[in-house]
Amino acid sequence: MEALFFISIGFVAYTYAVYPVVLVFWGTFFPRRFNRRYQHLPVSVVIAARNEEDRIGERIDNILGQDYPSELIEVIVVSDGSTDRTVAVARERGETVRVLDCPATGKAGALNTGVAHATHDIVVFADARQRFDTGVVADLVSVFFDDRVGAVSGELVIDSSGDGDFGESVGLYWAYEKLIRRMESRADSVVGATGSIYAIRRSLYVPLEERALLDDFLVPMRIVLQGYRVVFNRAAQAHDTASSTASQEFDRKVRTLAGNFQALAMEPRLLDPWRNRIFFQLISHKLCRLAVPYFCVLALVASALVSDTLYRVAFFAQLVFYLLGGLSRTPLRSGPIGRLVRLSSTFVVLNAAAVAGLWVWATGRANAAWKKG
Repeated sequence: MEALFFISIGFVAYTYAVYPVVLVFWGTFFPRRFNRRYQHLPVSVVIAARNEEDRIGERIDNILGQDYPSELIEVIVVSDGSTDRTVAVARERGETVRVLDCPATGKAGALNTGVAHATHDIVVFADARQRFDTGVVADLVSVFFDDRVGAVSGELVIDSSGDGDFGESVGLYWAYEKLIRRMESRADSVVGATGSIYAIRRSLYVPLEERALLDDFLVPMRIVLQGYRVVFNRAAQAHDTASSTASQEFDRKVRTLAGNFQALAMEPRLLDPWRNRIFFQLISHKLCRLAVPYFCVLALVASALVSDTLYRVAFFAQLVFYLLGGLSRTPLRSGPIGRLVRLSSTFVVLNAAAVAGLWVWATGRANAAWKKG
């Protein structure tokens, strides 16, 4: 039990603390830099949307309002079985926007359609919800000056000033996540991209399975398998708001983590260290996090079964930390221990979502249906 306790605690510590430290050391002292040059290349921007009549018009205006020659930006809106005025509103933007009114197949199928109709070598993926800074297209395109780069992810800036303290914790977690992505990019490649703001070389796109949940993981990782880099450019920024409640974040993470299991099943080459040169990053960043909740349970059980003061203290410390998460809806969330309460709540929600995500995938309940954010 003692060995099991230390192995379990060590695993959790490696996942959330040691791996980031290794990355910081790696990226700082052994960086693999990429070349950038601002250049005006023609770009196809693909927006897959379903029932986004309230957002699609402003989103198109946001893309066409980039600090980039408008004649070089091809906007392709793929309506995936929309039943509202999404198509009509998009077409009101004029002939500069290509609107494809397609039957519902899911986001993956819509992206396949959009890329198939793209006429330019660089394809930028955008969602209807977020907003780009005016320099995003220029910043994304600049990275493709380096022939070794096959895809580039921008930075999603989470506005945690919205409703609820939980949003603040999600924002802090996202800042931690972006640090890891920056360091992975310096070392070689990020493990996946930010779905609302990334670009690829069209020639490297591998059509997605229609039931695929995570295009922003499968598309860039398949580009890595082709020998190219996937880098992170924090200069290119999109903006969004954080989930305001634990239930919203839980639902979103269940879908995402179920998608991780699904993607690994769809692309088993990722688990082959001889084919996937960023196998170490994949294991440490993705797979270890999926396993953390089980090691947390093992650590709790092991410490409860050892009759020693140290382990009893460890047991109660773990128990108190997890129980603090249940106080996130009480006045204590804003009291002296408020930050610890919110941290516990976020940790519990994310790890519970990992367990639920496995269940959703294993039982065949994962689907590519749209989830409105």
